[in-house]
Amino acid sequence: MSDADTRRVRRAALSIGLWVGVSSGVVVAIGIGVLIAVVLATSRREGEEHDGGWPGGPDGMKDDFIVDIDVVVPTAIVLGVIGVVLLGVVAAVAARRSVRPLGEALRRQRNFVADASHELRTPLTTLTSRIQVLQRRQDRGEDLEAGLTDLRHDADMMADLLNDLLIAAEGESRADANVDVATAAAAAIAAMTTIAQDAEVALTIAVDQQAKAQLPEITLVRILVALLDNAVQHSPARGTVSIRIGRDLRNVTVRVIDEGSGIEGISPDQVFERFARPRESGRPRSFGLGLSLVRDVARRAGGTIEVERSTASGTIFLLTLPARR
Repeated sequence: MSDADTRRVRRAALSIGLWVGVSSGVVVAIGIGVLIAVVLATSRREGEEHDGGWPGGPDGMKDDFIVDIDVVVPTAIVLGVIGVVLLGVVAAVAARRSVRPLGEALRRQRNFVADASHELRTPLTTLTSRIQVLQRRQDRGEDLEAGLTDLRHDADMMADLLNDLLIAAEGESRADANVDVATAAAAAIAAMTTIAQDAEVALTIAVDQQAKAQLPEITLVRILVALLDNAVQHSPARGTVSIRIGRDLRNVTVRVIDEGSGIEGISPDQVFERFARPRESGRPRSFGLGLSLVRDVARRAGGTIEVERSTASGTIFLLTLPARR
């Protein structure tokens, strides 16, 4: 367990302990207060029935009290039962609060497994395709050096991707990082080239204005690969998927444009929900994680992602990120 997780668990334990202590103290104090009020309300001074005070004592001295046991004992029993019930409620609430960090940890663990599985799908597919190409070149006796270089680059990118996933899972950020957006876009297209070729889809970049964004390069590459992967899946054969880069005074804008049939069977806003899936129309099954991950990563970087337009002639996703000055 990391130091951050240890501190989080300790804070949760301290908070729950204080909450249980204060709640139990309040229940006990209320019970004692009610019991004292009942005793005072039902008791009487000894000798009150004698106008001159109690026999044998000075006139007017009435310091001793008589308590009606028939009233006090049932009241104490009822208050005890109520106190036990209330303390049981306190214990139940405390138990729920105590397991909440464990539930959050389990949710994060499951999300990480799902995210890692989805994020690794594209680079693994690329690696498999490159290996197959190298095998065919080897059978034909062709030079393998360029293919091996690409294979090594893809393996390095997968290692960087895993590191980025681990950093994101630990909740850490790298605010001082920055990346040239055009460079990251070129890396994303290089990672998707093999898959795009298999789908007979062309990939292009248009840079309206050079820009740098405030996030690590591998993080932006992850976002763009996910957007390109989604666009390629929903593009027709011999179609084109384009990345268009621009910026304004404060933000970098990246548009991923495809020539598919648009978003069908689901509203544009819902495509970013976890496990939300549009109608597949015979395409390879999507698990509904890619665009959700894009939104999560973009938000952590201080940016946004939205469907700018979706029609029967294509869809445009608009990614906005803080620009590096």
